[in-house]
Amino acid sequence: MEIRPILSALLRNKTAPLLVAIQVAISLAILTNAMYIVQLRQEASVRSSGINDEASVFHITSSRLQRKSMDDFKAVLQREKQLLRAIPGVVSVAQTSQVPMSRSGSRSSISVDRLQTLPSTTVDNYNTSDSLVKTLGLKLIAGRDFNPDDVLEYDPREQSDLRPRVVIVTKAVAKELYPNEANVIGKSMFWGTGNDSDESKIIGVVESLQTTEAESTGRFEDSVIAPLTTVRSSNTYFIRSEAGQRDRVMKEAESVLTKAAGEPIIVRMDTIDNERFKRYRSDKALAWMLIAVSVLLMLVTASGIVGMSTLWVAQRRKQIGVRRALGARKVDILRYFITENILITTGGIVLGTMLAVGLNQLLVNQFELSKLPLQYLFFAPCVFWILGVAAVYVPALRGASISPATATRGA
Repeated sequence: MEIRPILSALLRNKTAPLLVAIQVAISLAILTNAMYIVQLRQEASVRSSGINDEASVFHITSSRLQRKSMDDFKAVLQREKQLLRAIPGVVSVAQTSQVPMSRSGSRSSISVDRLQTLPSTTVDNYNTSDSLVKTLGLKLIAGRDFNPDDVLEYDPREQSDLRPRVVIVTKAVAKELYPNEANVIGKSMFWGTGNDSDESKIIGVVESLQTTEAESTGRFEDSVIAPLTTVRSSNTYFIRSEAGQRDRVMKEAESVLTKAAGEPIIVRMDTIDNERFKRYRSDKALAWMLIAVSVLLMLVTASGIVGMSTLWVAQRRKQIGVRRALGARKVDILRYFITENILITTGGIVLGTMLAVGLNQLLVNQFELSKLPLQYLFFAPCVFWILGVAAVYVPALRGASISPATATRGA
């Protein structure tokens, strides 16, 4: 079958084909980027937090209402850690200043040189007086863990700021600070920029530890662990229990802290599993919304193709009858309409692919989304080609079933 007569017919009646092609283009651009965002959200929701066996870890916070001295708070901190460690089934306890995926925490800018105009990156600060590496089961890939001599005491009521002498960083931070170095142990990092920025030595690197925001893309593993005892009225602890003992340990931990307090306190606790659920609940809702919108767009596009094809079959009944009378087979009529639709769909796909790339670039610039993988630009057009053929098949089949006698009716 020659394409030229089909193109000539389309050019004589441009409005309907153009509207369908534009509809295909817009749907393809939106669908491609929507499905890519859905994939990114899905991957983010199941990626490792860096914590080994999340089902055995929870965090608990005790908050006091009465103002105390630094010595009193230090005594409370030590007593609470002893009480928690004495609970049967507890493997390890570590104080922490914040929790991964909790959406609440502090961040600091860091650099590799005081003379930098801009910092190298921004990191989440995990301050601890214990071993987060042990309690969270972080994978130490280089260097060592903290020892008791590394830990400094920090009272935010008395000190404006305090930076540790040594730190442990994630692999992501190590690469951002020293991208060309295979070993960063012993190297320096500075808190901020300028002559007054404090220096810390990197003594360890862990595989990963997600930030409190746990960003869907970008710097979701930019974390630094600092050996600091933060003295304050609220203490948060990570607790690792034996396998299968977490729920029981959680109940006992709350009871132990409340009974031993000797004063009114507020105890809050949560599991890492639940922090993950809360963090990505909105992301999953967005993913389902995008899926629903994509399905709706495809249905609308298919409806447009069906409507256009049905109208054209009705308008060409006599032409189809004449062709049948001149010897055209049903398959020839069917092939004509399918080819016509493929040409229209292809035009929409070409335009839609360009729109998809442009929309993705906008998302990259505005929301730090990664670039659209090439496989999406191949898969999405295939979906719309199949959709186009499927949508036009029934109207085309009806047109192919018109008998040659139709050519003489009404003559």
